[in-house]
Amino acid sequence: MPRRPQLTSPHTPEPDYESAISWQTALAFLLAAALGATLALWLLPNVLPALFSDIAAQKAYWHLARSSGVIAYLLLWISTALGLLITNRMARVWPGGPTAFDLHQFASLLALGFAGFHALILLGDAFIGYTPAQLLLPFAATGYKPVATGLGQSAFYLASIVIFSFYVKNRIRRRAWRLIHYASFLVFILITLHGLIAGSDTSILWPLYVTSFGSILFLTLYRILITHIKSTSPKRSVL
Repeated sequence: MPRRPQLTSPHTPEPDYESAISWQTALAFLLAAALGATLALWLLPNVLPALFSDIAAQKAYWHLARSSGVIAYLLLWISTALGLLITNRMARVWPGGPTAFDLHQFASLLALGFAGFHALILLGDAFIGYTPAQLLLPFAATGYKPVATGLGQSAFYLASIVIFSFYVKNRIRRRAWRLIHYASFLVFILITLHGLIAGSDTSILWPLYVTSFGSILFLTLYRILITHIKSTSPKRSVL
C-alpha cells in the first residue's frame, strides 16, 4: 500500500512523507559510486592502452567525466522539479505524493553519486592534472577554469548537506529543516553555472540548460504565488 503523508497540523504547507531509503543504503550507494570511479582509474590505464592507445585511455577519462556530469545535472533537475511539485501539491495529480517523494529522494542520491564519479574520474586526466587536495577543496584548483570548478565543488558539498538532511528531519525543528532544504535552489543555480562555464559541450547543451532552468523558475514562481494566495486567504476552521 502507498505510504500516507503524515500531516503535522491542518495548515502544514507540504506533506511530511517518510524516507524510502535508509541512511545506511544511501551511504552504501555513494561508497559504491566512489569505488566504481576508483576501479575505473585503475582499469583504464591498464586495459585500454592494450586495446587501443595511450591517447584513447586519456580521452576516456574526459568522456566519462563529461557524460557523468551531464547525467548528474539531469538527475538534479528531476529531483529539484519533483521537490517543487510536492510542495506545490501538483504531485497529487501525477505521479502521486508518495511516489513523487520516493522519486525525488532516489534522483537526489543518484545525482550525488554521479557527481562524485564525475569529480573522482578527473584524477586520471593528465591534461587537467588535478591532485586529490585540489579535487576536494573548493577553489583550490588553479588549472582548468578554477572559478567554475569551485562553483561545482561548492554545490556538491551543499547538495550533500541538503540530501542527507532527509535523515535528520525528525531530529531538528521543521523550520530549520526547511531552511536547509531551500539551499537546493542555490545548488541548482551553482551547478547550472558550473555546467555553462566549465562544460565543453555548452554550445550543444544550451537548450538543456535553458529548458531546465526555465522549468525550475516557473515552478518556483508558481510556488511563491500559491503560498501568497494561501497566506492571504481566510483559513477554514477544522472540526
